[in-house]
Amino acid sequence: MPTMQDVAKHAGVALSTVSYAINGTRPISEETRERIFAAMKELGYRPNVLARGLASKRSRIIALLLPAAKRGLGLTEMEFVMSATEVAREHGYHLVLWSTEIRDPQELQQLMQQGLVDGLIVMEIHEQDERVDLLREIQFPFSMIGRSANNDGINHVDIDFGQTMDVVVEHLASLGHTHFAFLNHAQEEYDAGYGPAVRAQHRFVQSVEVRGLHGLTHFCEADAKDGYTAVNNLLALDPNLTAIIVMNDRILPGVLRAITDRGWKIPDDFSIVAAVSSARIAEMINPTITTAEAPAKELGRLGTEMLIQCLEEEEKAFSEVLIPCELVIRESSGPCPKVRAMVF
Repeated sequence: MPTMQDVAKHAGVALSTVSYAINGTRPISEETRERIFAAMKELGYRPNVLARGLASKRSRIIALLLPAAKRGLGLTEMEFVMSATEVAREHGYHLVLWSTEIRDPQELQQLMQQGLVDGLIVMEIHEQDERVDLLREIQFPFSMIGRSANNDGINHVDIDFGQTMDVVVEHLASLGHTHFAFLNHAQEEYDAGYGPAVRAQHRFVQSVEVRGLHGLTHFCEADAKDGYTAVNNLLALDPNLTAIIVMNDRILPGVLRAITDRGWKIPDDFSIVAAVSSARIAEMINPTITTAEAPAKELGRLGTEMLIQCLEEEEKAFSEVLIPCELVIRESSGPCPKVRAMVF
């Protein structure tokens, strides 16, 4: 295993100069820096992250705060994590995942004061989010994947839920559907001001109204059993429903079973579109699901780059990026049926 001393000898510089190049604690010429890093690459030397942190008073560790206590980590969430991890590594950082539910500002402040991480990427943002208020107040470096009601001066990237919902509604309307429903996240999450649930709900209602269509909304826990029950409840309220937009891909198996249990075929008798979902999930299901695909990889990349730029740039530039989902038409959406047998 090569040592820092080996690097110094190979590059023809003093051991202290190698340390300066790695930790950035003193200026050295660009030519010397390039020679040192070329020697590190040739020898396969990897600097110790904790040792670098002790010298520079930085850990070079960042954390992704992704509460997943209730819903768990699905494939869509894992795409965020993997993308953020890859980008962090490219910039010489390590990324840790905090998946526990941390909503208490005091608990969050205690974690920050331990000095384990240089900055945070915060996800699952609520309209009024005490974590965001605290981080802003104590001026701890952070970025957001998501947004609150007040995002002034905070680097953040988010899905454009409004445009995404417009595209999905227009897709179904163009197929002749006039009665369809939206299965949102759980009522508890909406009431708590969870950003995606609030924005998608509001835009669905607006999109349906402006087109003169019939739309129902329903809240649903993140499991297949509740998805099954929700579909049956919606059809009891409006037997003319011919399509459903699903916000949480964990309920899709229950939604599909509720439709097929009635003897209906998808999409001949009923259409399904998954909003803000993953292509991997859509393609694993039979029939494959028409999906407004979440740009998870891009969001993870941008959120991480925003934080690292904040950590390394003296001038803090504010960035705000909204990205719509991409509609990918598969087997689960089709023309509105003219005649459909009603089975209850």
